[in-house]
Amino acid sequence: MIFEPELEAMPLEQLAALQLERVRSLVARVKERVPLYRERLEGVEPGDLGSLDDLARLPFTRKDDLRDTYPLGMLAVPREQLARIHASSGTTGKPTIVAYTAGDLDLFARVNARALAMGGAEPGMTLHNAYGYGLFTGGLGIHDGGERLGLNVVPVSGGMTERQLTLIQDLRPDVITCTPSYALTLAHALTERGTEPGEISLRYAVLGAEPWTERMREEIDASLGVTCTNIFGLSEVIGPGVSCECVEERDGSHVNEDHFLPEIVDRETGEPVAEGDEGVLVFTTLTKEALPLVRYWTGDICSLSREPCSCGRTLARMGPIVGRSDDMLIVRGVNVYPSQVGGVLGRVPELSPHFGLVVRRLGTLDEVEVLVEPKADVLAALTDERVEEIAVRAASLLRDTIGCTMAVTLVGPGEAPRSDGGKIQRVRDLR
Repeated sequence: MIFEPELEAMPLEQLAALQLERVRSLVARVKERVPLYRERLEGVEPGDLGSLDDLARLPFTRKDDLRDTYPLGMLAVPREQLARIHASSGTTGKPTIVAYTAGDLDLFARVNARALAMGGAEPGMTLHNAYGYGLFTGGLGIHDGGERLGLNVVPVSGGMTERQLTLIQDLRPDVITCTPSYALTLAHALTERGTEPGEISLRYAVLGAEPWTERMREEIDASLGVTCTNIFGLSEVIGPGVSCECVEERDGSHVNEDHFLPEIVDRETGEPVAEGDEGVLVFTTLTKEALPLVRYWTGDICSLSREPCSCGRTLARMGPIVGRSDDMLIVRGVNVYPSQVGGVLGRVPELSPHFGLVVRRLGTLDEVEVLVEPKADVLAALTDERVEEIAVRAASLLRDTIGCTMAVTLVGPGEAPRSDGGKIQRVRDLR
């Protein structure tokens, strides 16, 4: 189903006109209300924007701008109009504070209702929501979207895997939402219980908050008996619900671009790239009230397509996130993203989706070791010679595909990074 068909399937010419009208309104509003934009947009008037192409004339907003104005220096409304505050994890410093008015929370619920519907959910279904609640935007964002769509939401939050399994078996939900790595954790725990996929009620899984591979998708589909789709979002833009795959094609995530205008730009020059080419994903928030952002540089690397989709939505589709400009490893002059490594390992049939990278500096050279678990069903038949053959084959495939030499080590069950309900940390940088 399409939650808001009049907007999600809007003719492209009409959509472009709506976006341009909203960009002009946004520029006028932030120049008036946000000191940072008043300075950066000096000399730019809403009427100067004759088409969406003129958006490229405006400066980027970066995460450091939010940090430099911490905690609430980029608000576009008086503080007494705020209804909620969330924050990013702050793993590289102070957390990024994001604020919402009542209108923003309404928008948050609507775009997540859209995303859940894209992922197969329908009114009357039960949603097992295993995203974390609290300052993280995932749990509450999905929760409100589920209720807006008409779902019965079970607010399980993350962690406590045994309790999760009990609730899945007893309450028989139709839909689960969590990180893809935690979906695998739940699937493996069910297998250890001796539960077959056909014995649980789940039909759909809407997964996100971290990059994942097609091999992971295949394993989750098979081990949980679901059709899983990718949901994308980031706290600074609104949280989850910025885009989501549709179950009809599962080939790129439809961006809710009547609210979040996407661009793909060259990571070095900042210039727009051709449709289908990879670059840095940039968003302009067209309708947010408390914390509107002009050309926010996400750091995520992906592509954008406007090819028609069989689901009927006219919204542009994001390709999968292949990495982040700020988590890219440069190894002997080669750009390496952890998600690229996972994609290549997925082509080795004996290997599971559980892997991690250890980066060391030996003398003047950086070395990368890939730790990966073999599939459970091949463990019993592994000899030392077979382990060596698989590792050499995987290392060769990584070198030929990515262009970088990496050592591959097969490790035992549970020795590669796992998720306990939150985002998975795949890289240990020991340099």
